Amino acid sequence: MQHSRRDLILGTAAAIPVAQSLATQASSTGIPTRALGKTGVQVSMLGLGGHHQARPKEESESFRIVHTAIDNGITFMDNAWDYHDGRAEEVMGKALAMDGYRKKAFLMTKVCDRDYAGAMKQLEESLSRLKTDVIDLWQFHECNYFNDPEYLMEKGGLKAAMEAKKQGKIRFIGFTGHKHPRIHRKMLALNFPWDACQMPINVMDHSFESFRHEVVPECTKRGVGVIGMKGCGGDGRILTDKVATVEECYRYFLSQPVSVQVVGLASVEDLNRALTIARSFQPMKADELKTLSTRLKPVSGDGRYERFKTTQGFDAGYHRKQHGFAG
Repeated sequence: MQHSRRDLILGTAAAIPVAQSLATQASSTGIPTRALGKTGVQVSMLGLGGHHQARPKEESESFRIVHTAIDNGITFMDNAWDYHDGRAEEVMGKALAMDGYRKKAFLMTKVCDRDYAGAMKQLEESLSRLKTDVIDLWQFHECNYFNDPEYLMEKGGLKAAMEAKKQGKIRFIGFTGHKHPRIHRKMLALNFPWDACQMPINVMDHSFESFRHEVVPECTKRGVGVIGMKGCGGDGRILTDKVATVEECYRYFLSQPVSVQVVGLASVEDLNRALTIARSFQPMKADELKTLSTRLKPVSGDGRYERFKTTQGFDAGYHRKQHGFAG
């Protein structure tokens, strides 16, 4: 069935594909799994954010979050080479090395360098920190600048990824970014065999420079797994300003055709709330989505809750310096 852009903006079609094709019920934990694009791999529909799991001061609390998540069916582990200056990977690596947890997890981390030598060096550092011989999904982090596609081609980053895959050090290759849907479309147009693509998916994105409308359909057409992030807006102001509830945020992004939505959970209490929502999840119906998007339209269309799309304030210092801006 073909849908017009007007249909998508009003939300009359956005929730339908999930219920029909993406969600399958996990038998023991109650957390549904979904296909990661054309990879043939099923992943938990919620992923544990690597940055947040390393926020507790005590490593033992981070271990508890990782183990509790996996025990309860959240097996997709997010991370990045630069999170907490490498500490996030180190903490997660220690947690996964305990009691066979690595074998139960689908492990993703991200690389920051765009050149061949730098990417290979960061890969080895990530493997060491994560205490693993293979990373399931390796993604180029924060492709937020319009010349990042050229950088990856010309500087050798993509060559490094293909070699690492041949060497068996990574299984799948993807990229991430939060700046502008057109950058993601340029990345997809590289004619590179991307396995996954990470982007903001939230109730505000629905009406402003929308990845949901501009990028997700292209990923679906190409069989690229969609990984959502910033589901509560990235800085949490959607919740603190009480323009939407956490249940509404979760129900919205889980009703979209995402393979997995990475969520920031810095405590077991936050984790338990996410598990409860996921286990009772029912996709939004078209009329519910239309009602929600209409209610939020006055505050969603100008980007006030998605400043990561319009400012450099949310870009990592490593990437700003990479492009000649102050870190």
